[in-house]
Amino acid sequence: MAIVVLVVVLALFWLITGVRVVQQYERGVVFRLGRVREQVRQPGLTLLVPVVDRMRKVNVQVVTMPVPAQEGITKDNVSVSVDAVLYFRVVEPIKATVDVQNYSFAMLQVAQTSLRSIIGKSELDDLLSGRENLHQGLEIMMESPATGWGVHIDRVEIKDVSLPDSMKRSMARQAEADRERRARIITADGEFQAAAKLAEAAVTMSETPAAMQLRLLQTVVEVAAEKNSTLVLPFPVELLRFFEASAARTAEAGSAPAPAVPAQAPSDAG
Repeated sequence: MAIVVLVVVLALFWLITGVRVVQQYERGVVFRLGRVREQVRQPGLTLLVPVVDRMRKVNVQVVTMPVPAQEGITKDNVSVSVDAVLYFRVVEPIKATVDVQNYSFAMLQVAQTSLRSIIGKSELDDLLSGRENLHQGLEIMMESPATGWGVHIDRVEIKDVSLPDSMKRSMARQAEADRERRARIITADGEFQAAAKLAEAAVTMSETPAAMQLRLLQTVVEVAAEKNSTLVLPFPVELLRFFEASAARTAEAGSAPAPAVPAQAPSDAG
């Protein structure tokens, strides 16, 4: 009876020591006497052979890994410092466990070397504005070693590009000069359009003198609204010519001789 109880206790102990729980975000890689088992243990309750089996759990969640800033010289000879962020996850737990000692550290080293390499192959404008192509280039460069380690790269993104202070001042001056150039072009275009409209208005006023008078009166109204104490009003030449013509007609009418009145013949008285 005692032997049976001992056997039962040993069996229960064997079962308890061999039971493992694999979480939903994990996969279990089992080694039996040092050799890896081909079957990966899925999430849930799993049973191992005590002493014989050893299980290593691998996290299959997406890992967000910041890549430290890497200094380099761009293709157009500008010294920059670039940092990035890497998103990856394990898709083959056996490779991630057997083929590489520490896949997280290995991925970090590959990301740093790839980032330095992409800096040397790119120009400054690409780092500042054309980052989408650089992200694809980084992903392609890292895809080959990552696949051999059972890791899938979701995406790689450049976070920040740090420039020297002298380069920042140069870029600021360049941007200011460009804004000033655009402002001058806009001002010149506005003056050109205004001059064209004034030329059209001058043609219209020359054909219709009354339009000139109306414009003059409108200008007087606008100036009078400013409450100025003194108003200098130019006298239109057309009005002088009108007065001159009127005076000439009046003078001609005054100098003309009066018409002769015929004398009445005396009548004979009775």
